[in-house]
Amino acid sequence: MASKAGPSCRLVFCLLISAAVLRPGLGWYTVNSAYGDTIIMPCRLDVPHNLMFGKWKYEKPDGSPVFIAFRSSTKKSVQYDDVPEYKDRLSLSENYTLSISNARISDEKRFVCMLVTEDNVFEAPTTVKVFKQPSKPEIVSKAPFLETEQLKQLGDCISKDSYPDGNITWYRNGKVLQPLEGVVVIIFKKQMDPVTQLYTMTSSLEYKATKADIQMPFTCSVTYFGPSGQKTVHSEQAIFDIYYPTEQVTIQVLPSKNAIKEGDNITLKCLGNGNPPPEEFVFYLPGQPEGIRSSNTYTLTDVRRNATGDYKCSLIDKRSMIASTAITVHYLDLSLNPSGEVTKQIGDALPVSCTISASRNATVVWMKDNIRLRSSPSFSSLHYQDAGNYVCETALQEVEGLKKRESLTLIVEGKPQIKMTKKTDPSGLSKTIICHVEGFPKPAIQWTITGSGSVINQAKESPYINGRYYSKIIISPEENVTLTCTAENQLERTVNSLNVSAISIPEHDEADEISDENREKVNDQAKLIVGIVVGLLLAALVAGVVYWLYMKKSKTASKHVNKDLGNLEENKKLEENNHKTEA
Repeated sequence: MASKAGPSCRLVFCLLISAAVLRPGLGWYTVNSAYGDTIIMPCRLDVPHNLMFGKWKYEKPDGSPVFIAFRSSTKKSVQYDDVPEYKDRLSLSENYTLSISNARISDEKRFVCMLVTEDNVFEAPTTVKVFKQPSKPEIVSKAPFLETEQLKQLGDCISKDSYPDGNITWYRNGKVLQPLEGVVVIIFKKQMDPVTQLYTMTSSLEYKATKADIQMPFTCSVTYFGPSGQKTVHSEQAIFDIYYPTEQVTIQVLPSKNAIKEGDNITLKCLGNGNPPPEEFVFYLPGQPEGIRSSNTYTLTDVRRNATGDYKCSLIDKRSMIASTAITVHYLDLSLNPSGEVTKQIGDALPVSCTISASRNATVVWMKDNIRLRSSPSFSSLHYQDAGNYVCETALQEVEGLKKRESLTLIVEGKPQIKMTKKTDPSGLSKTIICHVEGFPKPAIQWTITGSGSVINQAKESPYINGRYYSKIIISPEENVTLTCTAENQLERTVNSLNVSAISIPEHDEADEISDENREKVNDQAKLIVGIVVGLLLAALVAGVVYWLYMKKSKTASKHVNKDLGNLEENKKLEENNHKTEA
């Protein structure tokens, strides 16, 4: 329990203080403490057996002592002097170790531990050092941007509440920035708070940027001393927008200039490589010497082929810095002659032409009734099967959407043509009469019978294909009759008759008309037969040549074996040949 020392102790202390002795071997001793921690100072003296009391003091700058703590060896009592700055902060242990809580900068003093006996006073001094770690450095007052070739304030690096004061260093991309006249200017200053005695350090950086500083990080650090030695704390990175003038201009065309066609809209876009990029340009169009001032884009609508040419743009204040591009407006013209609906007579000639004019080579495709043709149509003599819907279509493969097409609807007309045939049923009980009709528009067929006989079957008609069809009836005439077939369309009325003998009288049947489909099959069969015959003839020719060569070699060998006999035989043959010649 703390109590005040009695008068007798104070008297003895006053008598002995002049005889205080510094214990041999006890040099200067320093205690380092962090700001706000508890300072612990051991007495560093051996407690004598005849100790009366122990006492702590500190020295003022003028050397005068200020006593702060007292402890009796007999009464075990502790007394703290009335010193305002240490009120409720001191603690003196039984071994005379002094503790000071909540360390302050003002605690940096020389403290002395005193042990007093009846005949002596022993002292052990301790120096207290207090350290305060500064706040993490921060870059403030940052420039919104830096400009090349201009020395400009980049920012301030600030670190607060340090003791003792620290030092600030600037870095670019992790490397220390050293002052360089006209390029790197660093101004450092520090300020102490008179109340807390803590320092605030500020370092201002002026910097001349280059394009190499784009996206480069800038940092700063504070280096300070703490209880355990020197330490460094770094700030967060700061990256600055670097402004630099335009050195090159480029021009773009939207959409891609390889795919521009008539009717498109063209957007010209001019770009400068400076930062910030230029916002206004001058555009030059083909055939227009005066430029057009605009933002970085200029649009032409519904362009025609005469818009093909060189397009340019430049800066407003540097018209010598210019960019250009060549633009081709692709076009495709198609002319079909004749076109639309055309009506011709069977057997007529019809020349057809599809003329193409394009900025590049174009592909041409002919279609008939939605079926692709191998070649363009040509009609020297029209047939009914030539009728149909023809389309000439062309396109530029490199330019999407550039296609043209025109159509020709061909109508082939003809007057009705009739051919009649008859055929007796194998049973001999009926005859089939067929009326083959050709013509367009489709002729209507009507039958007329003259004579007696019954119509076994009503007339039946085939499908109307390529201007042809037929109608047939089956009859069983009791006597000779005449059948008349009438075909009529908008062009003409045609009549044909056929005499048919009674069913009891045999007569020669007429061959039936061959349809287009059957005619094609017959032609294919004829071609096949001709191919086989030609093959056989070629094989026979090859066999004959081989046999001739074989016989020639055999005769040569025979001459060498029977030379004399051969000569005799030859003479006889020559004589015989001469007699034959004379005859």
